[in-house]
This record gives sequence, C-alpha cells and structure tokens, in this order.
Amino acid sequence: MMDTALMQELCTAGGISGDEGAVREIILRHITPLADEIRTDNLGNIIAFKKGTNRPDKKLMISAHMDEVGFIVTDICQDGLLKFACVGGINDSAVFARQVLVGRDRLPGVVCCKPVHLLKADEKGKNPPPSALTIDIGAGSREEAMKYVRPGDSIVFDSIYDDRNGRLISKAIDDRFGCLVLIELMRRELPYDMTFVFCVQEEVGLRGSAAAAYTVAPDSAIVIEATTAADIPGNDNEKRVCLEGSGAVVSFMDHSTIYDKGYYDLAMKLAAENGIPAQTKTVIAGGNDSGAIHRSRGGVRTIALSVPCRYLHANASLIKLSDAQAVLDLAAVLSENIAAGKG
Repeated sequence: MMDTALMQELCTAGGISGDEGAVREIILRHITPLADEIRTDNLGNIIAFKKGTNRPDKKLMISAHMDEVGFIVTDICQDGLLKFACVGGINDSAVFARQVLVGRDRLPGVVCCKPVHLLKADEKGKNPPPSALTIDIGAGSREEAMKYVRPGDSIVFDSIYDDRNGRLISKAIDDRFGCLVLIELMRRELPYDMTFVFCVQEEVGLRGSAAAAYTVAPDSAIVIEATTAADIPGNDNEKRVCLEGSGAVVSFMDHSTIYDKGYYDLAMKLAAENGIPAQTKTVIAGGNDSGAIHRSRGGVRTIALSVPCRYLHANASLIKLSDAQAVLDLAAVLSENIAAGKG
C-alpha cells in the first residue's frame, strides 16, 4: 500500500519552481538511510544512487519532479495588496478568489475579487487574468505588508488534504505523487543498480531534468508523473484523455516526447502479464521531464508512467489510490526489466 502519511507530508509542503527547498528537505530525510550515494547539484536536483543485487545491463534513471505550480510576489502596493505572477501554467479560472499561503512564513492570503453585487454586466462570467488581480494579506499599507513579505517571495495554493474513501484530494499531486513512488521503490530490495532523480523546475520548462540527465548520462529513463484526466461532465470519448480508476497511464506521445516504442510495448505487456490495470492517453497533450531527458547527450530511451489526475494545476487535484498503486506496481516491474536490458 502507498504511504499516504508521507504523501500528505509531501503535498502540503510548499515548493514552487525554483523554491523547492522544503520539499527537498523532506525527501532527503526519507532517502538518506536508503541510498548508497546522494548528491544535490547546483540547481537543487537530488541525484540518489542505490545498489541492487546485480549490475544492470542498462543504466537506468527513474525521475520525478519536486516543484509545483504557484505564484511569485512581484510588487507591493501602497495599500498593502500584493501584485503577483504565475509560476507554471495556471488557468485564470483556477486563480480567482483562491486562498493562498505567502512567503516563508506561509502567511494566509486571498486573491482579491470584486463582489458579485458590484459586477458590471460585461464583467459577469469572466475570469480576470492574474495581472489584473492582487492578493490581500490583511495589511493596511505597503509598510505593514513589507514586515512580512518581499518581492520574489513564493506563493502556493492553500488546499485541503484528504485521502479517505479510496481517493486523494490535494494540491501538488503533480508531482509529489511521483516523488512518493521513487521513495517507495528505494525502500525495496532492488534487483539492479538504479539512479533516482528528484528534479526541480519542471513546471517552467523542464530545466532541472535537462541538467540532471546530462550528469547521470543514463541509457534509459522512466519518468513518473501525473497526467490530465478529463473524465468529467462535458467531455466525451477521446476528449477524456484518460480515466480515473482505469489504472496507470502509459504514454506513446505528448507535446514534448515521442516515447520509446519498445518500452511502451514492454510496459503494456508487463501490465497485462502481472494483472496491473493500465491505459493510454487518447489525446496528444501536455508534456513532462521526458522532453528534456530523452534528448540528453546522445539520446536516452525514455518512457513515462502517470497517474490519471483530475484538475491539474489548480488549488486541489484528485486521484484514485488504486491508480496510484497501479503506477507503483508497474514502475517496479518495468524498472527491473529495463535494467535487465529487455524491451
């Protein structure tokens, strides 16, 4: 079973792109007793090597990213309100009137919105862009706000965490879920040597993984991610992308990667042989650290395994724990086979 207590610790930590320190501390605390070698590079990626029972035929890198989407303070107004910008891709509708946590002290704030009673006719039903919004932390002046906040401070969504009834609702499931899978794999006896990479700055252009893949120089890579499940009212057939409750998502192509066909076939074969629920995406959409990893150095054979996740890049997302378990199970058997040189 997945360690939901650790998942809560990871998801509730704040860590937007470029400010992943709190998440990195949690991961290092859990993996230090498990790894044979750990290094943190200049960008903040964690690269952890663990010996297995055998030397691998293929040097394998298993990767997930630490960062989450969020915001950054850009200015403080004279009335104490905060101007901000998005860090990562966030839809305007996911920003309006949300509760947030600001700065190192995680000061509560609210994204300002005009009361419905005061909206003009042409304003109703529209979501203003973040550039037109501010965050209210209750300060009455710029001087008061500056006691707690500075331009450049990070802002994260203030979200619930709930893993009852076979599903999990939280912010930052993308990709703290992937970080959890890597830790769970490291807790096991490994059949082959493997390198586990916890990357930074995925949400702003796959930056950490580009540096980490160059350093590790793997033959092969498995990226663990969360991917869009649009199986909600209003979407039919292929527009649903993938389905909650139908298992791990094995991608064959997205906007940043055409995945290794041999590894795609191997993953689907192993899922069937081991009774692990698996599915593919029905829309070519999105992207992840595979886009940087597979192009590193002379090329890296790469595959991505993802958990279907509703409401990505919002204040709260939702996954099914059965799908999460399927990704972990498939990652375990697939990593063993790839390291052995199969596929």
